[in-house]
Amino acid sequence: MPTGYRVPALALAVVALAGLNGFAGVFQFDDYKVIVDNPTVHSLAAWLADLGRGIRPLLKLTYTLNWILGPGESGFHAVNLAVHLANTLLVYWLARRLAQAHGLAPGHEAVTAAAFTALLFGLHPAQTEAVTYVSGRSASLMTLFYLGGLAAYEAGMAPRRRWLRHGASPALFCLAVATKEVAVTFPLALLWWEACRGGDRAGWGEIARRQAVHWVVLAALAALLLAHPLYGTRLLPDLDPESLRRNALSQVDAIAYLVLRLVRPFSLNIDPDLHMATAWNLTLAVEAVLLAAICAAGVLSLRRRRWWGLGLAWFLVQLLPTNSLLPRADLANDRHLYLAALGLFVAAGVEVAMLAHVRAAGRWLWPSAGAVLLLLAAATVMRNRDYASEVRLWEQTARHSPGKPRVFNNLGHAYGEAGRLELAENAYREALRLHPGYDLARENLESAIRSRTGSASPSR
Repeated sequence: MPTGYRVPALALAVVALAGLNGFAGVFQFDDYKVIVDNPTVHSLAAWLADLGRGIRPLLKLTYTLNWILGPGESGFHAVNLAVHLANTLLVYWLARRLAQAHGLAPGHEAVTAAAFTALLFGLHPAQTEAVTYVSGRSASLMTLFYLGGLAAYEAGMAPRRRWLRHGASPALFCLAVATKEVAVTFPLALLWWEACRGGDRAGWGEIARRQAVHWVVLAALAALLLAHPLYGTRLLPDLDPESLRRNALSQVDAIAYLVLRLVRPFSLNIDPDLHMATAWNLTLAVEAVLLAAICAAGVLSLRRRRWWGLGLAWFLVQLLPTNSLLPRADLANDRHLYLAALGLFVAAGVEVAMLAHVRAAGRWLWPSAGAVLLLLAAATVMRNRDYASEVRLWEQTARHSPGKPRVFNNLGHAYGEAGRLELAENAYREALRLHPGYDLARENLESAIRSRTGSASPSR
């Protein structure tokens, strides 16, 4: 194998090994709603009939092909892992380009930064929700087209490859939006990329001209989304100033939660207990101060260590569609970090490569970096095990969200499916204790009691 391919190949091998036990995962939670119990993804004819009415057509097409071709859950996991490995390779390529833009030598220095970035991206356990959780594919597949479009834009800088910039990149942008609508941030990502590369080299007028097609595509996609019967109602909810205020206030807690997942790899949660805020409290105030301090540090770093400020800017841009003013049933999910964390991972990779040339840092840098990667790999393996059964996943979730009724309703369902009826009844009762008006949990409790002599089955 040529020397230039050995480092990314080794990184991919490590990421693949850490993800292999994810193949033991079973369908969970939303997998039933969007795949198992969704007839529109069970045949190509049904998928075609749903075009123009349903959402995320490209994502649904991959589910349909998996459902038709098999072999069951392992087929879905194989595609998810392959997508994740492809994303890891794209991250390596893009991070290497960015490392050079930040002043690192094209050879060993840039490779070191790119390899560490790719391993952080590939091994962080927060990524399991977009890889091992089958329906989390919406985040990882969208990221594949998103990063592919960014790579095509960069590769299209060469005079004879402008078709990549003006043709392939906008096309991949469209595919990303057809997978998950949050990809509408792509034109902002291109501006971020130019800022990383040093936009003054070409002049912002030239940059605007070479990105014009992407902004035209964005306008067309926005018009299509707003005209769509489902997208339109979701993107244009009936908002008033008070609801906007509550949404913004609630996202202080949600974004703080996501930031902490990056540094607490053993506290992941498929159903975090985050609530819509109505007023300031001490916790929100502390979180707001923390986030403000992080943003201030990012701005200050632009003078001497701009990769951190730019990495934070990427993080915030990627969270705009999911964690800003629009209302959400779930304020935050771990898979929101799948693409958003990339900017911070790049910054960490550049920092490691920079420190590698500081003699005083040499003694502790590589053992520390290796320990971090080993810890993340171990956390990923452990988190993958949680997806091996519904009971295990919801028991783990109940430990992290002991005050959320839906968690105990789902735990009760998992126990019921496993034939552990007494535990199922206890879980449903706990859901009702937390929320006495939870009709679904009440119906499931009655069903669980009747199932001892009848055939009723509980619902999620």
